[in-house]
Amino acid sequence: MTSLYESENVPEPVGMALDRAAYLRDDPAWQARAAEDGRSLYVVLHEGRALVEETPAGLRAALLPPFGEAPDLFLGRVEGRPVFAVDFTGRDLPAALEGGDYRGLRSLMTRLPATHTALLLTALGMFNWRATHKFCPLCAGALTPRKAGWMAQCEQCGKEHFPRTDAAVIMLITRGEKALLGQSANFPARQNMYSTLAGFVEPGENLEDAVRREVMEETGVRVGAVTYHASQPWPFPASLMLGFHGEGLSEEIVLEDNEILDARWFSREDVRNREALGFSIPPEESIARRLIEAWLRQG
Repeated sequence: MTSLYESENVPEPVGMALDRAAYLRDDPAWQARAAEDGRSLYVVLHEGRALVEETPAGLRAALLPPFGEAPDLFLGRVEGRPVFAVDFTGRDLPAALEGGDYRGLRSLMTRLPATHTALLLTALGMFNWRATHKFCPLCAGALTPRKAGWMAQCEQCGKEHFPRTDAAVIMLITRGEKALLGQSANFPARQNMYSTLAGFVEPGENLEDAVRREVMEETGVRVGAVTYHASQPWPFPASLMLGFHGEGLSEEIVLEDNEILDARWFSREDVRNREALGFSIPPEESIARRLIEAWLRQG
């Protein structure tokens, strides 16, 4: 399959924001025309991996022209050009797409242009939702995609279902010149990795209280002031990570949560000299790393 980047007449849509153009999801006639328009772009996923390619400008999502496959999802527009997604999970790839470079997205997020990251993470999150929401939770009727893939309607009771995103807080707690990092039971032992604490927001809970509750539950440390830093979509399978810095009001660590194997207060010097001290911190693509790096730059 030939990428659009190989055509001299087609500019590469890099650095432009993704226009989700939600109003077009209710226009099936437009979608049908756009799906076959030679200016349209397609991204391809297979078994949770995205089709990418190396270009002279670096790694990119493979943005393909229409190739005779009905799209599963309308993602939006880039530089005014419609972008669709096709997911071949559970079915055979067309011969033209076999042997392509399919990669998981966790390790690619910092290597791809921002627009490409948005396209692929959106597609992955939506396909994860579709894979786990095939039947109506009210009557068990089959769900059929509507609104260009952004809604699923029950064929039996007519109930409309929309994608869900699970809000999760992730926070770096500091006290004086030290930061609190923990080691999850889910981390590979060989990495000896320490990271920021995190947890899901509960019903009826605001974000600041979720930060305080999770830190108390996991380490016994009391938290005072909480300030927002940044967010990161994390469709593995369906989270939005909301990053915070928090002020530690106590220092003693009491581990009562089996999810945390160890937690310690680290100085900036400790973190900067982590290799010599025999531990690691999260990879660059994670918001946990961004929270830590922001703290390191302060001193």
